[in-house]
Amino acid sequence: MRKAQENDQVTIQYEGRLASGEVFESSSNTAPMTFRIGEQMILPSLERAILGMTAGQTRTISIPPDEGYGPHLDELEITVRRASFGDQEIKPGMVLAMNMERDGQTHRLPALVKEIEGEQVRVDFNHPLAGEELFYTITVQEVTPAEEKEQ
Repeated sequence: MRKAQENDQVTIQYEGRLASGEVFESSSNTAPMTFRIGEQMILPSLERAILGMTAGQTRTISIPPDEGYGPHLDELEITVRRASFGDQEIKPGMVLAMNMERDGQTHRLPALVKEIEGEQVRVDFNHPLAGEELFYTITVQEVTPAEEKEQ
């Protein structure tokens, strides 16, 4: 049976959980995911875990924050004036697209509204999974060699 290698196309079912057991992503209610190993469609640590797996094989791995979505950086939590949102209704828990200056460049990024106190709004530009250890259970359904795909 073929083992998954670089450039192979693989089809997987997966479930991602946090240390608390909370599922943050899963293919159980959607179609399986198909991608080519090496095209960086998924986290590099997930690709590495799939290398060497065969169809029907299941593996559970843990991904530390530095190999996942990075550490949670306090400097990515900022306070802005309520007026910056104009008439838009905002509430804690909302995710909004906002401009952020970083390294001399302006980036349009999602920001989580953390809290609102009077005219001050605390927003978080960290990825929602930053600082989290991730646990993935992966089942390979199919491995197609690169040369077969290209025909």
